[in-house]
Amino acid sequence: MELLIFGHAGAKVLVFPTRDGRFYEYEDLGMVNAIRHKLEAGHLQLFCVDSIVRESFYNHACLPHERIQRQIEFERYILDEVMPLMVWKNGHECTISHGCSLGAYHAATIAFRHPHLFRKVAAFSGRYDLTLNVETFHNLFDGYYDETIYYHTPSHFLPHLQRGDLLSHLRRIDLVLTVGNEDPFLPNNRELSEVLMAKNLPHSLHVWDGRAHQGSAWRRMAPLYL
Repeated sequence: MELLIFGHAGAKVLVFPTRDGRFYEYEDLGMVNAIRHKLEAGHLQLFCVDSIVRESFYNHACLPHERIQRQIEFERYILDEVMPLMVWKNGHECTISHGCSLGAYHAATIAFRHPHLFRKVAAFSGRYDLTLNVETFHNLFDGYYDETIYYHTPSHFLPHLQRGDLLSHLRRIDLVLTVGNEDPFLPNNRELSEVLMAKNLPHSLHVWDGRAHQGSAWRRMAPLYL
């Protein structure tokens, strides 16, 4: 799989694309340019990965349990190939998980599942429950539900998380969520925020005016929250 790297030093940023995005989307949206001063100063280094959602969540030719299994394979690729590459290229102690829209789901979910690997999450305009039916966004598993989907749905598994080691690592993460006040997934973001508060997990939820679910808003968010 292809990826793009921007910057030469600083905190490592694992960047997931949106639903229809590819590894070059972050640059095409003007996001790289929006934080260029941080890249040139050596504060951040971006690792922009590709997407397989047309083979997983949005592959309706496959059965739902096959979709989530493909997502598991994608996560293994990130953990076993991309993150070791990031460490080999850059020894900085801080790794940030970041994405917009469905990329925010990926960024948050991998960090919640493997919190020892991350120091920060910056999730913009995310949807953290893929089983919801909201506006034109439908349940991506067509009503099917199993343990694997449960453990890939942050707003489902986090309320019941009891493992002290995972909670300890999660409390060390700087967790930033953003969403628009007209975004259809604002209630889901607020629900997740309530879950995090109940678990005593420090985080911030920034609610922007309007839908704020597009590049023009994300270009303003990135310099503030990355």
